[in-house]
Amino acid sequence: MRETDLWARLNRHLGSAYAQVWADQTSLAGLGNRTVRDALRAGVPCKTIWRVVWEALELPAIER
Repeated sequence: MRETDLWARLNRHLGSAYAQVWADQTSLAGLGNRTVRDALRAGVPCKTIWRVVWEALELPAIER
């Protein structure tokens, strides 16, 4: 998964404005208590980030 795909999915599920805020402010245990943005900076693969986000947002299995 590319970073652009990750952002497209976040925007689809959270809305483009809120996705940015959520990615900057929400710490996720599955990412080592980092935010999405911090995880990206740390080099965590986008696919890994999406799986943690998917679980945190309790999205349907089809979105995984």
